[in-house]
Amino acid sequence: MDDVVVIGGGHNGLVAAAYLAQTGLRVRVVERDTVLGGAVSTVERFPGYRVDRGSSAHLMIRHTPIPDELELSRHGLHYLDCDPWAFAPDTDGGDALVFSVDLMRTCANIERVCGPADAEAYREFIGVWTPRAQAMMRAFCEPATVGRFGRAFGGLYRTGTTARRGPIGRRAGAMSAMAQDMMLSGDALLDRWFDSPRLKAALSWFGAQSGPPMTAPGTAPMIGFAALMHQIPPGRAVGGSGALTTALLARLDADGAVVESGCAVTSLRRRRGGWQIVLADGRSRRARHVIAACHITATLDLLADAAPRDVARWRRSIDVGNGIGMAVRLGTTALPDYPGLPADLPAHGVHSGLGLLAGDRSDLTTAYADARAGRLPRRPAVVAMSFSALDPTLAPPHRHQINLWAQWHPYRLARELTDVGHSWATLADTAADTVLAEFDRFAPGIAAAVEHRHVQTPADLESELALPAGNIMHVEMSIDQMFMWRPHPDLAGHTVPGVEDLFLAGASTHPGGGVTGASGRIAAHAVLARVGGPQHRLKQLRRTGLARW
Repeated sequence: MDDVVVIGGGHNGLVAAAYLAQTGLRVRVVERDTVLGGAVSTVERFPGYRVDRGSSAHLMIRHTPIPDELELSRHGLHYLDCDPWAFAPDTDGGDALVFSVDLMRTCANIERVCGPADAEAYREFIGVWTPRAQAMMRAFCEPATVGRFGRAFGGLYRTGTTARRGPIGRRAGAMSAMAQDMMLSGDALLDRWFDSPRLKAALSWFGAQSGPPMTAPGTAPMIGFAALMHQIPPGRAVGGSGALTTALLARLDADGAVVESGCAVTSLRRRRGGWQIVLADGRSRRARHVIAACHITATLDLLADAAPRDVARWRRSIDVGNGIGMAVRLGTTALPDYPGLPADLPAHGVHSGLGLLAGDRSDLTTAYADARAGRLPRRPAVVAMSFSALDPTLAPPHRHQINLWAQWHPYRLARELTDVGHSWATLADTAADTVLAEFDRFAPGIAAAVEHRHVQTPADLESELALPAGNIMHVEMSIDQMFMWRPHPDLAGHTVPGVEDLFLAGASTHPGGGVTGASGRIAAHAVLARVGGPQHRLKQLRRTGLARW
C-alpha cells in the first residue's frame, strides 16, 4: 500500500507528490494522459518544433518558494527572464509601449508614448501595488482562510513605510482604502490612475489573462499584479513550458516516487485503512491518503460510494463557465516585425515578452460580449509569444515557433450557429484565420511567413487536456470563486467534508489557474499535517521548507 496516491499528473499534482516524496513517504502519481504535465507540457507538433500544449510564459511560480524548496534547478529547470516582459504595438503608426523590468526604463517609454503625467502615475502605481501584489502572492501560497488572508495584508500597515505608520484610525483608513481598491473592477482602477487609452488598453489586457473581463468587480488586483513583473519578470523555461514538468519528474524519480501515465482512474472506494483507486483497465491501487489534483467535477465523479449527499448542491454552485479562449500555434519562417519599436532593445527585441495586441479597451469589451452570446469574436483579443527568439531550441534553424492565445471564444456556440450545422469542428479554421488576421494587423506580413499551424479550440482544450468547457482555469476566476470560496465554500479547505483522507489540489482549488504550483504545495502541507503527531509533523514540515510559510 502506498502512503499517498496523487490522481492527476499536472504540475500541481507533481508539485504535491514531490514535496511528499522528499519526506520519505511512499508516493504514486497516476495520470490518464500519456503526456505528463497536463497544460504544462511541450510536444513536437511539427517536425523539429517544440510546441506548448497549454501555458507558455510562467508568470507566478517564480514568485513562490517552490523552485528553491524542491531544488528544481538541480533537476534541469532553467528560466530565461522575459525582459521586456510585455509590449503593445500601435496599428496607427505610433511608437510601441514597452514594459521592461527596469521601472525607470518603462516610465521613460510611457512618457514618450503617453506623456509625462501617465509616466509619473505609472511610477506611483507600481510603488503602491508592489507590496499589495506581494501580499497577494503570500496569500496564494497558504490555505485560504480569513485569518491568513488578513495576516498577509495586515502586515502592510504594521511594518510599512513611515507614511503608513501612525494612529490606529489612520491605519484603519488605509486598510479600508486598499480593500476598496481590491474590490474595484480593473477598468475602474485604470481610470483612477491613467489618462492614455493605449496604456489603459495594454494593462487591461494584461489583467484579463485569467478570464474575467476587466469590467467585472474585484478584477483590479489582476492588473496590480503587473507590479511584480518589475521584481521578477515572467520566465520562459528553456525547452518549453514542459521543462517544469520534466524537472518535477526528475525530482520524483530521485526520491523514489512512482509515476504512471496512460492510467485513467474510474472510481475511488473507501476501504479499511485507506482508499482503493480503481483504474480503467480493471487494476487498482491502494493508498492511505489520496490527493485529487484533477478537475473538481472529475473528483466528484470518482467518489462513488464515498460521495457525500451534498455533491449535487456543490455541482450547481460551481461555475465552470463557457470557455475562455483558444490557441493557435505557429511554425514560421520569420519573427513578427512590429512597427514603432524603440531602437535600444536587447538582441531578442521584444520577443521575450507578452505581445498585448489590443488597441483599445472597446475591442476587449466587444470580444467578451461576442463570446458571452456564443459567437466568434469579430476582433479577437490576442497575446502573441515568440519565445524562439529567446530560446532557439524551440524551432529548427532559420525557423521560429509562435504561440497565439486569443480571448474570448465560447465553448458552447450560439443556437444561430448550431442550428445551421456548425460546431467547433467546422469553425476551427475560420476562427484561427480571424486570429491570424488580427496578428497580421499588428505585425504586417507575418501571415505570409506561416508554414505550420495547429489550432486548439475550446473543444480541443477539453478533449486533449481534460479541461471541462475548455476553461483553462478549471472554474471561473470571478471574485465569488476565489480564496475561501474556491471552488465552493465547503471545499475551500482542500478537503471534501465527510470524506476522510482525501485532499484537493489543482486549478479548481485556491489559488486557482495559472502556473503557480501553490495548490499542490498546500495539499502536501495538509497531508503532512495528517500523517503523524506534532513532533513528526514539525520534522516533516522543516524538511520540506513548509514550516517557513
